[in-house]
Formats: sequence, C-alpha cells, structure tokens
Amino acid sequence: MSTTARAAEPAAPALEAAPQHLTGRLKLVLAVLLVAQFMLAVDFSILNVALPAIGDGLGFSLADLQWIATAFALSAAGFTLFFGRIGDLVGRKKIFIGSLALLGISSLAGGLAQSPEALLAARVAQGLATAAATPAGLSLLTTSFAEGPLRQKALGVNGALMSAGFTTGAVLGGVLTDLLSWRWAFFINVPVALAVVLIAPTVIKESRPAARPRLDLPGALTVTLGLLGLVYGLTQAGEYGWTHPRALVGLGAGAVFLVAFFLVERKVAEPLVPLRTLGRPTVAWGNALGLLAFVTETSLVYLLTLYLQKTLGFSPLAAGISFGVLGIGTVVGGLAAPKVIARTSTLTALVAGGVVQTVFTAALLFLGATTGGSLALLLPATFFGGIGNMLVIVGFMVTATSGLPDAEQGLATGLASMSQQVGITLGTPVMSAVVTASTAGVATASAVHHGVTVAIAVNAALVLLGVALAALFLRPRTGTSSDRLRA
Repeated sequence: MSTTARAAEPAAPALEAAPQHLTGRLKLVLAVLLVAQFMLAVDFSILNVALPAIGDGLGFSLADLQWIATAFALSAAGFTLFFGRIGDLVGRKKIFIGSLALLGISSLAGGLAQSPEALLAARVAQGLATAAATPAGLSLLTTSFAEGPLRQKALGVNGALMSAGFTTGAVLGGVLTDLLSWRWAFFINVPVALAVVLIAPTVIKESRPAARPRLDLPGALTVTLGLLGLVYGLTQAGEYGWTHPRALVGLGAGAVFLVAFFLVERKVAEPLVPLRTLGRPTVAWGNALGLLAFVTETSLVYLLTLYLQKTLGFSPLAAGISFGVLGIGTVVGGLAAPKVIARTSTLTALVAGGVVQTVFTAALLFLGATTGGSLALLLPATFFGGIGNMLVIVGFMVTATSGLPDAEQGLATGLASMSQQVGITLGTPVMSAVVTASTAGVATASAVHHGVTVAIAVNAALVLLGVALAALFLRPRTGTSSDRLRA
C-alpha cells in the first residue's frame, strides 16, 4: 500500500483532536470492542473441557475428536492476515460487524448440530469469523485512539481481557458442560454477538484508506496456504508426533508456500505485506516477542491442566477453577502495563515483564507430585507469572502497531493477530511433544509429573529468549523521537 495513503475522513477528527482522557463516546467504543475481543478469546478455550462430551453426544471417534479444535485453529490462524488486509481495503467497521454476525450464526449452528460434519462446518465458520473480527477490532481500536497514553491504556485493557478470556473459557466450558450441556458453550456467543452487531453501527466510525489499491491475490493465496500448512502440521505434530507423515507434509508445505509468499512480495507492485513494513524492527521483533508470549502462557495452561488432572487427580472443573488466579493476574498486568510504559518505556515493560514471567514459570519446577503444598506454590506463581506475561503482551501490541500510518493499521494488527493465533496454536503441540518425549509414552502420575516439569523448563527458557531478543533488537536508537515508543 502506498505510504501516502491516509485514513478516511470519518476517523480523522478523533485522531487530530488527540484527547488526553476517555470521552463518553470513546468509552462506549472501547466497551463494544472489548466485549467482542473478550468473546473471541473465550472461544479459543471454551470447548477444551467439553470435547469428550461432544464426542459422546455426536458420535466422534476418539481419533477424530481433535478436529473440533483443529478445524477452528486452521481457519482462525490461516486467514487472519488476509482478512486484516481486506479490512484495510473495504472498511474495518464493515468487516468487524459482518464477522461478528457470522460468529453468532455459526455458534447457533454449532449448538444445534446433530452430526460431526455439521459441527465441524460450524467450527470452520467460527474460525473464519475470528480471523476477520480480531484484526478488524484491533484496527478500530488503534485508529480510534491516538498513539500514546490513551492507545496504551486501551491496548492494556484489551490485552488483559483477551488473556482473561482465554482462562475464562476454560472455566466456563467446564461449568456449562457440567451444569447444562456442551451445546451452551456455543449458544453463549449468540446473545453477545447480537448485542455487538446491533450497537456497533451507531457507536463505531468507519475506518479505511482513502485510496484503495488492488488486492495482492498471489500474496494472499500463498500466505494463507502457508499458514494453513503450518498450523495443520503443528496440530498433527501435537497429536501424532513430529515425525508423523501428516506433520511433516503440513510443515513442509507451509514452509514452501511461505517462501513463495516472500518471493511474491518482493516483486508485486502493491504487496499484501510490504517488505519495508515487515522489515521495521518494531514490527518484526515485536511480533516475534508476541508469538513467544502466546506460545508460553497458553501452553503453560495446558501443562498445568495435565499436572492438576493426571498427577494430582483434580476434576476438569476443579482444574479450570484453579486458573482463576492466573486470570486475575492477567487483568492486573493489563491494567498496570500502560502505567509502566508511560513512566518508563515499552522496552522496559517487555524486559521486566519477561523477567517476572521467567522467574515465576521457573518456580513451577518445584511443584511436587502430591497435593500438599503444591497449590501454595502454583497459585501465586501463576498470578505473578500472569502479570509478567501481560506486560509483555501489551508491550508487544504497542510496539508492533506504533509508528505506522492509519492506512497500515489493518496490516499491523493483522500481523499481531496472526502472531497471537499462531502462538496459541503452536504452544500446545510443542509442549505436548516435549511431554511425550520425556515420558516415553508412559501415563502414570509420576511420569506425567516428570514430563510436565521438563516442559516447564523449556517454557521458561523460551520466555528468557524473548527477554534477550527484546534487549538486543529493540534498544532505542539515539536521537529518535520514538525511542521509547511513546506519543
């Protein structure tokens, strides 16, 4: 996209005025966007606990049960970048409202499904809706709030609710499945989506570039196929192991298409992802840090679920409720992050958050194989680790979307959303493979405890890698006005 492209006139006044506090209209805009983002985050995890009940209710075989999660992950992660750019071209508000309408319809269809095929079709539609709504919602947020303290505050609350939504989904899925039916894990989306679709048109202003370039179809096709191959390979690796033919074919095809994508972007006149944008340190390294942040925290939930259920013998509902403390920590971290950034710098938030997350993730290495004393360590460690992780996530969102014109916010938030969703998809297969390799297929309580401990050590090492990357590649350049990525 041309660097001279600017936001359409409807969005300009809010940015030109650059209010220093949240006005009534901005509070309403923020509320609508946050409710939608929270619902989307809940959808990532709400069915995890319900999978066995869904399998029994609709006749899924044990081997096919993983496709309920895989169908969603493929479409949600594979099409995010494409829909993020589509929003730049046709209007983010239109994409946002249309995708939430699709989410409501597909959720209703999933709750009413009477066959595996109908349920999987609904999950694909839910994934496509998420792929469109997430970057569109983030773009509307970043273009509604001027770069600086207000945007940092909005991204902080958004990040907190997004992470809390992931945790809430695990708890809510167990509660709804136990007390009502797995179908309510779908139905719960319908009234929320309907409310947003009815309110959003009167609250949110349209945001799109004044000049509309042609869509880079070769780039869109290759990057989408590349991400689909990558996500498919990762999910198959988590299910069958990294050497399984399905995993190797998926990962290999994904790598080939992504290489083809970069070759296309070098030659096309109006690329889907301008390499000059991707080459910005804030965009490239910011998204790398975001990927690691989502890989580590979401996979830690998976590891601790294994530990609580397989080693300590917790029920799914009790294990889900235990993550409520983590959810509280992420909310605290999300609210604190903008203040940390305002008083210090985005780099400080990234590094400090990563160090805190590393320390408290490493503390989980001392979890025992019995209940006594384990929760006394697990609960505070996940609370403070959640705070650290949220400092990193908000710092990543601010870093990856700063210094870009409004015309490229769809691209920037599409990349950030892609990092988020690929990270969520990537974390569990990677850690599952570590646990499987460490236990050699043995599923006793002590073997699972050993495998989880090894995977937690890998998890902490990945967080520390993120700290090192931030310190090395995001150091401010002397004399630049954006040294600290502040307004």
